[in-house]
Amino acid sequence: MTYTLEDLLHLMARLRDPQYGCPWDLKQDYASIVPHTIEEAYEVADTIERGDFEHLQGELGDLLFQVVYYSQLAREEGRFEFDGVVDSITRKLIRRHPHVFPTGELYAPLDTPALSEAQVKSRWEEIKAEERAEKSEPEQLSLLDDVPAALPALSRAAKLQKRAATVGFDWPEALPVLDKVREELDEVLQAMADGDSDALEDELGDLLFATVNLARHLKHDPENALRRANRKFERRFRFIEQALREQGLNIQDRTLDELDALWGEAKRQEKNLPSCG
Repeated sequence: MTYTLEDLLHLMARLRDPQYGCPWDLKQDYASIVPHTIEEAYEVADTIERGDFEHLQGELGDLLFQVVYYSQLAREEGRFEFDGVVDSITRKLIRRHPHVFPTGELYAPLDTPALSEAQVKSRWEEIKAEERAEKSEPEQLSLLDDVPAALPALSRAAKLQKRAATVGFDWPEALPVLDKVREELDEVLQAMADGDSDALEDELGDLLFATVNLARHLKHDPENALRRANRKFERRFRFIEQALREQGLNIQDRTLDELDALWGEAKRQEKNLPSCG
């Protein structure tokens, strides 16, 4: 037997049954579920990045359950139901893909001429701009509307920059951005010398923002780049721990020079270089 989406919706309703449901699930609301949603989304991303496709199905199920949960809460309050969620995203995607659905019909014949990626992207931005205009008063309309404040800071910085770039507010190439990174680093050094903690945090933010801009110009996602650096750090630090463990040594008792030497060895092994020892 294979369970279906209808079964999952029924399960969710049972979990929230006022008399027979799960006590934990009955206590939840929109806000309390948000941290779980974020965690599940990151677990999907992590599974894909590690190439662990054996467990991807399960992680996607966990993420789908978050949508089902919010939909059940909304159903109980008479706001909308899961079918409405499906309907709204389907309509949005049909609207945003006129090159695929020119008549606005989901099941229309596939006989439209192919567009270039640049044409598709341009039309996509136009449609999103129209959607933003529908949500805001003209005098309050901004290109930066609907960039979620809850996005991870690196991702949000990149999205803000990309949105501004659509009207030409952007560096023409990567090298001037690199100069900006150096400029911001100098300002961090000055704030350190001045001993102004508040100014230092401000300058650190500017440096990070400029670094995100550099990553964007080099066609790399800053969030992915930092996650990659995190994995590299974790891998090398674990090498240090294991190497010391095999020698019967305690990491707390080692000097920074000793730890740094093992870090170098970890790097050499990753690059298949001969040991200096």
